[in-house]
Amino acid sequence: MINSNFFKLFLASAASNLGDGIALIAFPWFASLLTRDPFLIALVPLFGRAPWLLFSLPAGVIIDRVDRRRLIFMTDIARAALTLLVCGVVLASVNEVGADLVAAEHSIAALGVLYACALLLGIAEVLRDNAAQTILPSVVPSVQLENANSKLATVELVMNSLCGPPLAGFLIALSLGLAFAVNAGVLFLAALLVFLIAGQYRTTKADDYVPVHWVVDLKEGLGWLFGHTLLRDLALLLGLTNGAYMMSLATQVLFAQEILGLDAAGFGLLLTGAAFGGVIGGFAAPHLAKNFRSATLLRVSLLLFATESIIFGLTSHPIIAWFTLFLGSAAGIVWNVITVTLRQTIIPDRLMGRVNSVYRFFGWGMMPVGTFVGGVLVSVAQLSIGREWALRIPHLLAGALMLGGLVVLFYRLTHRKIDAARANAKA
Repeated sequence: MINSNFFKLFLASAASNLGDGIALIAFPWFASLLTRDPFLIALVPLFGRAPWLLFSLPAGVIIDRVDRRRLIFMTDIARAALTLLVCGVVLASVNEVGADLVAAEHSIAALGVLYACALLLGIAEVLRDNAAQTILPSVVPSVQLENANSKLATVELVMNSLCGPPLAGFLIALSLGLAFAVNAGVLFLAALLVFLIAGQYRTTKADDYVPVHWVVDLKEGLGWLFGHTLLRDLALLLGLTNGAYMMSLATQVLFAQEILGLDAAGFGLLLTGAAFGGVIGGFAAPHLAKNFRSATLLRVSLLLFATESIIFGLTSHPIIAWFTLFLGSAAGIVWNVITVTLRQTIIPDRLMGRVNSVYRFFGWGMMPVGTFVGGVLVSVAQLSIGREWALRIPHLLAGALMLGGLVVLFYRLTHRKIDAARANAKA
């Protein structure tokens, strides 16, 4: 199954996600040195995720009009340059390791730069991630998509949660600026690996194709998704789940510091639970897909998501929190492998970028909304119920929302509907 182009794409994904794993710790940790306000800290992931709501739709049109490999290369270069800029801000703001809050005169300007870079990095991520998913059917045969998606999902979790966060904790202990410098370096490496992938990856156009306004292209993608009830329902359900998850993630750094009692290294180790769970889920997903029906696997995955959030919100013990992340991540990989492969199988290549982006607009666009709600919820709730329970509430509410989504999943996403969609795609 491994060909040279997939191997380069796989290594590029590993490098890119290692950078993302470092950023997962470094960005909120830097924000926590600039302010202790939970809402201001939550604005960092909010700006980072906002492009999934604001930019996903036009991004799909761009992806269907350009060479997808070249687009991935350019976005990785842009992400590396922006991270170097944040590194410069860190070096100018934080004078020593373990310093208390940065002086007020520096913190306001630094927060502004941090928010702006998070927004631009988010725009680049929307383009890169959507292009990476749409390029895969051109890199491996269709019968190997499930296996390839499993490998990519596994390396994403391993680098993003197992390797990146602990490495970030170690680097932050040496120098916060060093963490951002290493982050930029691995993103440059990812760009180089993508540059080395051979071939052209533009969509095939009919001989009589006449260019149209981008809005017309966008409407075609929107119409296709809304006409396909299975993918539409999956997109909306994913939006509910991701919004709920980000609501709990918005102030997770404060939860780890104040309730679990973790420092930067401990926070990084906590997130390795998600990585180990992802490895197990990644290895298991292809085998589970062969032995169980897709609707069953999706239902069990969502139940495990909800269980993770509720237990995490109730515990004060880092080991229990670690195991909940393990559980949820294993379920998440299985969900992703099933749904991504389903999209790649069903959506026509000429529409892949647009429909995939519309899908992720609904599925991922709720993430900044959830982040905003999470930050506001903690800021307001702490005034009446105290800081500790204010930090717990987003996790408990997220679990309750996911349980509600599970009810919808049972009634709307049936075995028959999924089998029919696959059969129609083959026909």
